[in-house]
Formats: sequence, C-alpha cells, structure tokens
Amino acid sequence: MMLPDIAWSRRGLIVGASAVGLVGCGSKKADETPKSAPEAENGTIETAVGGDWRSSADRARDMWRHPIESLKFWELKPGQTVVEFWPGAGWYTEILAPFLAATNGKLYAPTLLVDPSDPAAAGVVEAYRRKLSEKSKLYGAVEVTAFGPTSGPVAPAGSADLVLFLRNVHNWMAAGIAEKAFKDALASLKPGGVLGVEEHRGEPGRVQDVLAADGYVQEAYVVQMAREAGFIVAGASEINANPKDTKDHPFGVWTLPPARLSAPRGEPAEPGFDHAKYDTIGESDRMTLKFVKPK
Repeated sequence: MMLPDIAWSRRGLIVGASAVGLVGCGSKKADETPKSAPEAENGTIETAVGGDWRSSADRARDMWRHPIESLKFWELKPGQTVVEFWPGAGWYTEILAPFLAATNGKLYAPTLLVDPSDPAAAGVVEAYRRKLSEKSKLYGAVEVTAFGPTSGPVAPAGSADLVLFLRNVHNWMAAGIAEKAFKDALASLKPGGVLGVEEHRGEPGRVQDVLAADGYVQEAYVVQMAREAGFIVAGASEINANPKDTKDHPFGVWTLPPARLSAPRGEPAEPGFDHAKYDTIGESDRMTLKFVKPK
C-alpha cells in the first residue's frame, strides 16, 4: 500500500515534545512470512527485489526507481548496517529489510517525529510499524527511530555502513531540517561509510527555492549541503534520470505519477483534470548521488 505524501512547511511541521531515542519494533502478531522469503535462499539484492511479498503496484514502479541498480551504485552489501531516513509506507524497506535480515545485517528506520495527536502524520508511522510487525520474520528486527527538528541520534554513532535519503530532501527543505538530516547522517556513519541520495532533480540554472515548494531540488544544491555537512562527493549516476520530465507541472512534481495530483496538495481532486500528458512523462527526473564520510 502506498500512503499519500504529507505536506511539510516551516510553520506546519508536527513534532514531538522531546527528542525520541532508539525504539525497537517488537510484535505479538502472528508471522506471515511468504514461503519464498530470502532467509530460505541465498540473500541477494535481486532476490529481495523479486520477492513475492512486494505488491504488483510496487513492482510496477521498479522501471522508474531501478532498485537493483541504485542499491548496487550505493554499494549495499550483505551484513551491512543501513539507515533509511523517513521510509514512509516502506517501498524501499520491503527490499532492504528482507535482504539485511537474510544476511545478518541491520536496518534502522528513522520515521517522522510526530505529535501522536495528529492523525495524518501519526497514521503514516503506525502503518509502517504495523507492516513490520505483521511480517516480523521476513523483515527482521528493524529498529524504528525518529528524525525531526528535536530528534536525537537516528542510529548509534559511527555504526552505519550506508545511509539512504530516498526522495526526502525536498520535504526536509520545506521543514527547515535538511541541514540537520545531513549532519545526523554523518554522525551515524562509520568513517568511509556511504550516503546515497535519490531526489527529484530541478532544472539547472534556476534560482533554488529554499523551501522546494514544487518538490524539485537542484543537484548542485544537494551537493553543497552534503559538502557543508562534511561529506566527500563520491559519484553520480543517471540510473533514475527521465529526460521527458519538463519540471513545470501545475501541482509540482506531485502532478506526475505515482501521486497524480489534479489540484493543489491538501485540496479535493479535480474530476475533469486530464492526466494523459503527465502519465506519458512518467515519474520524475531524479538525481542519484553517492557521498562518503571521510576516513
């Protein structure tokens, strides 16, 4: 299931009253592991991507997100400790968690730092926890932590081999916490550890909106934030590029699939909106970047 995006702004970010520490994701529910779970086979990225626990809707997006190629570019290896910031509904978690569980690795998942009284934000986190607990044998002992303006460490300092920012930098820019995300990522990584970034790529040469209101971020801007946090640029790939994306859509990047908005975010859908042009474009043009923590 894919949950809708939540709009974030400097005024509208919902946060908890205090920093949230590391919280385990235990469960008393019955395990529902499919027979083809990767712990029954040799754990490979290909096995995890091909797992029958993934929905047909999620599989259909592989042609746009290229998980096998992306994860190999970011140097994911068996047995690693990985931090996936703001996993949302868990599209990438359904690949990462089984792979790491099958290879004696570890996944930390810093979710939204929210006020439990907010039904929308709290619902995203609850749905994610429920996903993990319902198939705990498949996903392994994922450690659910938190990330937000007042959060503490997303994982033990210097423990991670790989940290992933997957289409979230624009959200953090809107919330005024993008710089904190890069700093928290650096703190969690081992020396020589990798930060992988997938983000909607803005048009070069345009003035960057610091709130990224249309969802697009210039590649140079991301590189600048990473360098200022202390990272070294280690590579860039066109794995997730889409030259058809004109980046001038009426409702920002969310006009395109999979969101397919027909009205501004938070407003009712417009029944007469013609999606054909945007469906032909497909998903957004994305940068795929790799940074390294200095040794």
